[in-house]
Amino acid sequence: MKKKSGFEKFHKGGPKKGAALKEQLRQEKKAITRERKAFFEQQRAEKAAARGEAPAGKVVRGKTTKPQEERVAGPSKAGRISKAPAAGSSRKAIVSDQTGPSRQVKVKGAPEAKPLVRKAAVAQMPLNKYLAHGGVCSRREAADVVKSGKVTVNGAVVLEPGYKVQPSDEVRCGGKKVTPTGNLVYILLNKPKDYITTTDDPQQRKTVLDLIAKATEERVYPVGRLDRNTSGVLLLTNDGELAQLLTHPSNEVRKVYAVTLDKPLTKAHFDEILKGVPLEDGLAPVDSLAFADASDKKQIGIEIHSGRNRIVRRIFEHYGYDVKNLDRVMFAGLTKKNVPRGKWRFLNEREVRDLKHFKKGKK
Repeated sequence: MKKKSGFEKFHKGGPKKGAALKEQLRQEKKAITRERKAFFEQQRAEKAAARGEAPAGKVVRGKTTKPQEERVAGPSKAGRISKAPAAGSSRKAIVSDQTGPSRQVKVKGAPEAKPLVRKAAVAQMPLNKYLAHGGVCSRREAADVVKSGKVTVNGAVVLEPGYKVQPSDEVRCGGKKVTPTGNLVYILLNKPKDYITTTDDPQQRKTVLDLIAKATEERVYPVGRLDRNTSGVLLLTNDGELAQLLTHPSNEVRKVYAVTLDKPLTKAHFDEILKGVPLEDGLAPVDSLAFADASDKKQIGIEIHSGRNRIVRRIFEHYGYDVKNLDRVMFAGLTKKNVPRGKWRFLNEREVRDLKHFKKGKK
């Protein structure tokens, strides 16, 4: 009798053909996969038992099951909020705003989401950082607030900005209780004129917070300042660490302004400004200077990294020019592209990452 080959079923005239043969092969492959998976799961379970650890799950009919809570939520990635998905729901991540139709990304099986936010850790937090996350002021300004004696922890005045706040501590600033926010929000505003860059104004003037009132429920504050008559790019956030990073002089964050003067800028003054302008509070360095229009010497583009008060206006006033219009077109790499005057948008994930990891003096 002729011995049958193990490949006989593939030959013409074999016992199975067409769909039946394909189904048999598929079932055999699945069985082998299950056996292999069960084998490795068993190996891991035996090693865990040898180390005295509890197994991650139990073997049921050749496969290992995971604990219920791990299957629902699972471990969350750093910097993201992990929640159990609701059945049949979808998730939308907003990366635009009311200035136009929001571009939304749906993630299957996830709940409805708010605009891009990051989770902020609040345990064992330095006092100045705690105040910044509570929306009181920037982290840099918070250090001065603490040293002034306006902050109490559990009823006692604390003068050390680095004091470690415990989760159970009650912190008050000026008698008002401070609660750090759980989510970090980043908003880019194209500021118009006649709005002041502050969180509160005793004179009841219009503030930049009026323009973003519907953007978020979190308490945010401006990073740096723009004069009332200066327009352009302004970042608002409740991320105290980022605010300190972008406002500290040692980081030399670049800003670009479009300037309109009352008269043409002369070649002599152009060259002198590039060398640095001697002001009452020291030399004001200028990184670059150019005419926006070769035929109009009143339109100037200037790039600086100084954060001193009214620095651009003072540079030109030093040489007898009156600044008729001042607009910030770039701040730390952020521009107002596609954001009309008076409108805003949320920063996307990449922009936030770039801000947090920018290099000193990077243009």
